[in-house]
Amino acid sequence: MTRGALFGGIVAAVVVACGRPAGYPASVSPPHPLYGKPMPEIHHRTTLDGQPFDSAQLAGKPVLVKFFADYCVPCRETLPAAQRIHEAHPDVVFLGIDEDESAETAQSLAKRYGLTFPVVHDESNVLSGRFRVSALPMTFVTDRTGVVRWVGADGQTEADLRSAVETAAQGP
Repeated sequence: MTRGALFGGIVAAVVVACGRPAGYPASVSPPHPLYGKPMPEIHHRTTLDGQPFDSAQLAGKPVLVKFFADYCVPCRETLPAAQRIHEAHPDVVFLGIDEDESAETAQSLAKRYGLTFPVVHDESNVLSGRFRVSALPMTFVTDRTGVVRWVGADGQTEADLRSAVETAAQGP
């Protein structure tokens, strides 16, 4: 092993050990500017079922925010996985954010996958901008303090998502 490879491995181990709270999956993909920072605010939104939604109601709770769209091929796997995990973890707040052009498409997608967690249609892509969503699907998991502890993108697995949610549910 070269000295450079050894040094690179040590640096990577230190970054992983110091930068990620224990228990969260190692697959933070890709590196994201919100990782380790407070979740962006979500104000004055209405869910697809007509209920008001405001991030103020999330205080003190672990949260999963999932961005998706009908045209997103990987979402066909990650949405059913998110629904299964939501059913198993009622102590974690789940919020879906649909990026389709119309609320009708968003409604159809939520119905197709039997989503029981609240879904907001991001009509003007304001929320995707606030969360700096660069590709779909993208999932953010926060701890009880509202800090983003895990970011999953294309390639996230159900096991990764479950591990992140379970860790957030057990955390501070």
